[in-house]
Amino acid sequence: MHMGIEIRTAVPEDATAVCAVLRRSITECCADDHQNCPAILASWLGNKTPETVATWFATPTNHTLVAVIDGDVVGVALLTQAGKVSLCYVLPEVMHRGAGKLLLAGLEQQARAWGISVIKLKSTVSAHDFFARNGYINGGKEMSCFGIESDFFWKNLNEPVTDASLDARKRFCGCTGQ
Repeated sequence: MHMGIEIRTAVPEDATAVCAVLRRSITECCADDHQNCPAILASWLGNKTPETVATWFATPTNHTLVAVIDGDVVGVALLTQAGKVSLCYVLPEVMHRGAGKLLLAGLEQQARAWGISVIKLKSTVSAHDFFARNGYINGGKEMSCFGIESDFFWKNLNEPVTDASLDARKRFCGCTGQ
C-alpha cells in the first residue's frame, strides 16, 4: 500500500469498474489523442465492455492489476506473456498520485517473474511523458489500431537506467541484448 493506493490482481468482479476506468480515462485523459472525434472514440471504446474486460482477466497469458483507493478501482494495467503492456490507465482524479507508477512497477515485477527481459508498449500522446519518466525508451511513431498516432516504447528490465545510458539506448532496440 502506498499513499492509500492498493495494487492487486484483478478479479472477475472488477470487470464493470475496470470498464468504467478505461472509458473515462480514454474519453477524458486522452483527448489530445482522439481530438473528440466520434469515429476514433467509437473504435477505441468499442471493446471496452464489462464482458470483454472479464475475458482479458480470464486469459491465462495476461496479468491484470488494479489500483484501489478506499475500496474503489481507480486504475488498471495489463501485461501479456509476450511482454506487451496492453493497458495502463487511471481515472483523471488520481493522475499524478502514484497509482500509474505502482501499476507499472507491478507489471514489471510480473514480467521479471515470467523471465521477460524487455517489455514494450504503444503510448498515447497523453501518456508519453509518464512512460519516459519511468525509464521507457521512445522507439518512434506508430499507428494504433484505433487510428491514432502513438509512440512505441520499450524497456530492458535487466539494464539499470542511468543518464549516460539513455542516449546510447535510444539508438538501439536492445531486444537481442546486444
